Amino acid sequence: MSRVHNFSAGPAALPLEVLEHARAEMLDYRGSGMSVMEMSHRSKEFIGIAEKAEADLIELLGIPSDYKVLFLQGGATLQFAMVPLNLLGERTRADYLNTGAWSTKAIEEAARFCEVNVVASGEAGRFTDVPAESLWRRSRDAAYLHVCSNETIGGVQLHDFPAADVPLVADMSSDILSRPVDVSRFGLIYAGAQKNIGPAGLTVVIVRRDLIGRARKGTPSMLDYAVHAEADSMSNTPPTYAWYLAGLVFEWLKARGGLAGIAAINARKAGKLYAALDNSNFYRTPVAPGCRSLMNVPFTLADPALDAAFLKGAEARGLTNLKGHRSVGGMRASLYNAVPEAAVDALVEYLQVFEREHG
Repeated sequence: MSRVHNFSAGPAALPLEVLEHARAEMLDYRGSGMSVMEMSHRSKEFIGIAEKAEADLIELLGIPSDYKVLFLQGGATLQFAMVPLNLLGERTRADYLNTGAWSTKAIEEAARFCEVNVVASGEAGRFTDVPAESLWRRSRDAAYLHVCSNETIGGVQLHDFPAADVPLVADMSSDILSRPVDVSRFGLIYAGAQKNIGPAGLTVVIVRRDLIGRARKGTPSMLDYAVHAEADSMSNTPPTYAWYLAGLVFEWLKARGGLAGIAAINARKAGKLYAALDNSNFYRTPVAPGCRSLMNVPFTLADPALDAAFLKGAEARGLTNLKGHRSVGGMRASLYNAVPEAAVDALVEYLQVFEREHG
């Protein structure tokens, strides 16, 4: 078997041990005589899978008892609408921090339902920095404050979170489970699974219970958190196999020291790559050092005409999915939890080889 070093931004690499575990149980899950993907979501076997996954996620993140965990569909993009539909209540305004492409999409969707106050935006600097909190202009009557903890495309990450008098909402799609987080500081956290949780098709929502049941009149039932909370995420058929795989990833994380353990590994991986980029005049990473992402590292070559050759050489070495997003260009290496340190070492070596040959 030959596996590449996968630096995809999502769907992204999964732990090899998780894939091997799933392969062993593919045809017969623990004597049931069937695959997990063939099971009824209301069967005893799958209920056990779902409850174990939820318990492990609660343990990993230290989720307090006054929060509800939901396993939904629709990706983080559907949450761009579900958040305002459920959290606005009687208010007509929400605050949003704009740090990049995904913040912008969330803002555009929320504007369908309320007045959006952009407290600050990094757009003038081409989203290479996070505006200082002292420059934010918050509303007095906002229903909530929304942030994106890690911008997958631009490579900007919040390394701390603001205090807020209103519920703090965070899109953590691309850095959830990569580091410890104090969940009690948030009213709601949501994340698409396909970065650090599991395969595409699953979305995790962690919502404070007092914020459930406030959906605006006319909200479709499948967009109402209360409907999903009441049914333990089984109001309709959930993405069962993705939920199962997420549970295996949670077990994998627990075996590696939980979030503190994986955070140390992630810091080491990113440190190696940023050091290689910073110590070279051939490569450049545009993001300000104070808000560089540990998950997504964009970089450019001194001569963009060499981009195609760089990518071709990388592919030949088994270093895949390094092309930057079409809106940004250049290169991007995504270093999610499942990307092994050996992959980063191989990329750093290739950076040095390519520079010697073309610098």
